[in-house]
Amino acid sequence: MADVPHDLTAWRKTQRAALIARREAIDAETLDRWRRAIDRHLVRGFPGLAKGIVALCWPYRNEYDARHLAARLRRSGATTVLPVVVAPRQPLIFREWHPGVALVRGALGIPYPVDTAQLRPDAVLLPMVGFDAAGYRLGYGGGYFDRTLAALDPRPAVIGVAHELARLETIFVQPYDAAVDYLVTERGIYRRDVSAEGASLVFLE
Repeated sequence: MADVPHDLTAWRKTQRAALIARREAIDAETLDRWRRAIDRHLVRGFPGLAKGIVALCWPYRNEYDARHLAARLRRSGATTVLPVVVAPRQPLIFREWHPGVALVRGALGIPYPVDTAQLRPDAVLLPMVGFDAAGYRLGYGGGYFDRTLAALDPRPAVIGVAHELARLETIFVQPYDAAVDYLVTERGIYRRDVSAEGASLVFLE
């Protein structure tokens, strides 16, 4: 295992910028093809999503766009919610969202609902700037999802969504970093397994 960088914050900032630039270089046709593949994996691998309360994130800078899947899940009976920032350094809340719900733009210009019901998700489709071999997520640096997942009890199923090009050897995990339960990329589904030797992502299909 590589040594932890002397300035981990700076290292993560550099990795984050490089990974976002790599993601933003993906052409629209490829991005849509990967999105459709991720949709298929999620539908096949997680049938319970069709009946639960599912949190997704509004797509940002060429992230996986979960809105197509959300429409399909709602047709099957699911309820979809979006995260809402309440205050800096506080856990997120989740409000119901579907087309027609009034949205306002928050931090980074990302829309969120303001007057719909606040709900606790059964599952979270969590976008990842980067991910490592142990199933930990590199996000945008605000720590909102780490705080949120630590605060939710019971914790929802956490399904990371990313492209294969977001893979890192390690993010140099800190005590506050939250891991995913599963990871889905255009390649397929990974499960996070924990053993005496440590945690690792195991490719399922």
